[in-house]
Amino acid sequence: MSVMKSWGRFFTIGLVTCWYSSNIGVLLLNKYLLSNYGFRYPIFLTMCHMTACALFSYIAIAWLKIVPMQTIRSRLQFMKISALSLVFCASVVSGNISLRYLPVSFNQAIGATTPFFTAVFAYLMTMKREAWLVYVTLIPVVTGVVIASGGEPSFHLFGFIMCVGATAARALKSVLQGILLSSEGEKLNSMNLLLYMAPIAVILLLPATLFMEANVVGITLALARDDIRIVWYLLFNSSLAYFVNLTNFLVTKHTSALTLQYGPFFVSLPKYVVFQVLGNAKGAVAVVVSILIFRNPVSVTGMLGYSLTVFGVILYSEAKKRSK
Repeated sequence: MSVMKSWGRFFTIGLVTCWYSSNIGVLLLNKYLLSNYGFRYPIFLTMCHMTACALFSYIAIAWLKIVPMQTIRSRLQFMKISALSLVFCASVVSGNISLRYLPVSFNQAIGATTPFFTAVFAYLMTMKREAWLVYVTLIPVVTGVVIASGGEPSFHLFGFIMCVGATAARALKSVLQGILLSSEGEKLNSMNLLLYMAPIAVILLLPATLFMEANVVGITLALARDDIRIVWYLLFNSSLAYFVNLTNFLVTKHTSALTLQYGPFFVSLPKYVVFQVLGNAKGAVAVVVSILIFRNPVSVTGMLGYSLTVFGVILYSEAKKRSK
């Protein structure tokens, strides 16, 4: 029994490590390609990500049977998934564009405000009101980003707007998914949803790439003749984009409730709280690693602002839990 527990513990640690590595890896590689390397084609890069997600999702579900395949049951359900895919594309493309102009540390600070936009969209679209304490906890979330923006040495207005747009679109997708796929017959797990969203995203991104990033394929091939590494960068980056989704699903599925000991007292944390704690820690790790790699200047004011935002997110999660 103890051997099984030890194996389960090592498996979970390995899974969380893979989740952190894929999330932080794709974020840092996106930044490197779009900013440092000079590959200034965020729409094409996103299309590569979605192509890999479509291919790997089919292999994982149809061949490897990681999860049972769920089918689309109606034209209406297909239209709903297409709408989600459009918002998903807007979020990813905007996020990638922002990485051209903003350091990863500031990008993560803005991304941490997702709960604020989720609460706003939930109220506007469903008239769902939270407890007053939940709204109060959003004050430090927003205040922290305002402080971080004022103290950010590499602040860029267009990049800031794109990053806020990406964060808002991510929150909108979450709320829309809860509304559009709410019936039992239409609910899809995240892996099956990605299986259907990814190819739709490729179809949506293809004309945008051809129109807004003309001759990007020819330019990429020309780059590859001079530096073959660009091909491997794109292949590895696109594969990581899929593994972000896969490891996110597996961590959510396999992470169990956590019991912490404080002296003689034991405190049990529910499964979703453990996931939120891991998510907040992942953002902090991404910030530290990005600063070490890219050496972007940071200010005490900026870091204090980011810390306040993360603290607000933790308070928000606790307030949401208590209000249920």
